[in-house]
Amino acid sequence: MALRDLIIPQNYQPRLGILETEVAIKLVKDTLERQLAQKLNLTRVSAPLFVRNNSGLNDNLSGKERPVSFDIPDADSTVEIVHSLAKWKRQALKMYGFSGGMGLYTDMNAIRRDEELDNLHSVYVDQWDWEKMLTPATRNRQTLEMTVQLIMQALRETQQKLCEVFPQMDAFLPSEIAFISSQELEDRYPDLTPKQREDAVCREYGAVFISQIGRALKSGKPHDGRAPDYDDWDLNGDILVWNPVLERAFEISSMGIRVDEESLKRQLKEAGCEDRAALPFHRRLLAGELPLTMGGGIGQSRVCMLLLEKAHIGEVQASIWPEDMVAACEEAGIHLL
Repeated sequence: MALRDLIIPQNYQPRLGILETEVAIKLVKDTLERQLAQKLNLTRVSAPLFVRNNSGLNDNLSGKERPVSFDIPDADSTVEIVHSLAKWKRQALKMYGFSGGMGLYTDMNAIRRDEELDNLHSVYVDQWDWEKMLTPATRNRQTLEMTVQLIMQALRETQQKLCEVFPQMDAFLPSEIAFISSQELEDRYPDLTPKQREDAVCREYGAVFISQIGRALKSGKPHDGRAPDYDDWDLNGDILVWNPVLERAFEISSMGIRVDEESLKRQLKEAGCEDRAALPFHRRLLAGELPLTMGGGIGQSRVCMLLLEKAHIGEVQASIWPEDMVAACEEAGIHLL
């Protein structure tokens, strides 16, 4: 399965050697982290690698992925490696005393054992997880789209800095990002699969924010899976850009305004997950004890892969890959770390 999905770009030649790549990775990460903190008014905090399995804090992703778990005898607990920190961050905003317009970010490291490995997907996940406070007046689509614009500005400025230090790199990110809902995308390309729709719209615009992901479309299927208990399916989305090396749409962020009491109840019912309402995190949310927030994750290795014009995420992070994939990549000049 993994090798079948591997993309080998024709005549691929890395722009940077291995040591140059390591220097460039640090430059990109340091620059983008500063840009995001400044533009989104975020403060860095520490975050957990694992949480108790009965806390309700782990991200269920699409609901099918199995978390990596282990026991801690001295704490009399079974814990899970996080999939992401979507729920933990919201609780942390309240616990740390953040107020209006402020937010937090953290370096999130995760293990997703059930990922299907290819050029973009690794078992090891590293991203900037961020979350910021909202008010009832700012919990709307305008806030969501303004934040998307700020993230794209940060990416463009990071690419500009990279090109100044490494002039052999290209500045290919577009100056604007298009906005389209998942239903509008299905209406526009009814005969294509969701991934084919993403390729088509990204090829046209260069960068696109696909909104309202999680609920079933007119076709009866959602554009993509979303857990029902963190993003509001009416106020979320993915940032995708056109990847010139792989010639396909390339997701760099999943984000959204988080569920409030009303949308949580509605989405748990739609997803057939009403039993989750009894978990500690969900009880607090339904009782109005957690703030209104928005947030998301921005893949660190994803961004490095994109801006350094690499063909495989394994060129910018150390992970485990099938042996036949390693061999095929090496033959094609794709050197996995």
